[in-house]
Amino acid sequence: MVVNIMVKNSFSQVRSNRGEAGIHLREPCAEDGAALNQLVEACPPLDPNSLYCNLLQCTHFRSTSIAASEAGQLLGFISGYLIPESPDTLFIWQVAVAPAGRRRGLALRMLKGILERPACERVEFVHTTVNPDNTASRLLFGALARDFEAPLRESVLFDRKTHFAGAHPDELLLNIGPLRRPSAFSGSD
Repeated sequence: MVVNIMVKNSFSQVRSNRGEAGIHLREPCAEDGAALNQLVEACPPLDPNSLYCNLLQCTHFRSTSIAASEAGQLLGFISGYLIPESPDTLFIWQVAVAPAGRRRGLALRMLKGILERPACERVEFVHTTVNPDNTASRLLFGALARDFEAPLRESVLFDRKTHFAGAHPDELLLNIGPLRRPSAFSGSD
């Protein structure tokens, strides 16, 4: 089952809250791996990854991931990668924001920060998966679709029974795109 969700146009937030005082958005590095591991553990219901996996996210996927820090502490992190068979599609693997970073628009700023990078200049679609009860992620990706004037379609990617043997809820694919980038989009960090 595929559900099409249309969202209203609004580019007003694409660049306006990019640099909230004290928050630094940057490419991650290997030194962020342990802090990322702790951040994910502090953000249930996110599925924890191994520290080694977090290190790979911070290094191999650094051009399509982003770290947000404040006062030297990791406040937020988004891991993503370009799908090898679809290099015009950015898959967002995980969004983690510490409690101190919530309700500040940080997750949306981080997503847009990744899309502004040279590695993503050809990205036309953003994919992610969410479980049916993840309201925060649905709102976040709905806002991204709205700001890029892109349709948002939803379908089951991994089924609870077929793929998770009943041990995990369905993972729904959110497919956003094609993205309509504002003319002021710089393509750089």
